[in-house]
Amino acid sequence: MADLNALVDQLSALTVIEAADLSKMLEEKWGVSAAAAVAAAPAAGGGAAAPVAEEQTEFDVILTGDGGKKINVIKEVRAITSLGLTEAKTLVESAPKAVKEGVSKDEAAKIKAQLEAAGATVEVK
Repeated sequence: MADLNALVDQLSALTVIEAADLSKMLEEKWGVSAAAAVAAAPAAGGGAAAPVAEEQTEFDVILTGDGGKKINVIKEVRAITSLGLTEAKTLVESAPKAVKEGVSKDEAAKIKAQLEAAGATVEVK
């Protein structure tokens, strides 16, 4: 069996180009791909199934523009947020800006529809 410490020292002395060439040569000799080995390594890891991605429950409603109907959008923002006139105007003028954060999916859809009806462009994240 080869001296592993000597092998580590030799591999550490390789340049990046030499290491890339070595990788290609090993892939050809063993008939594997380094990308496949990297992808398989986490799956072989702890033996536990990968956690299922949780469905998003909280959404942010982002005002991206007033659509040229600033006054109507300001009125809607005031109705939705109960902000004062100055605060609502500042929010609309500083778009993109969050109108509501951490709301349910249904509420986000309702707010988006209200703002779009007033002429705004809206994004839900």
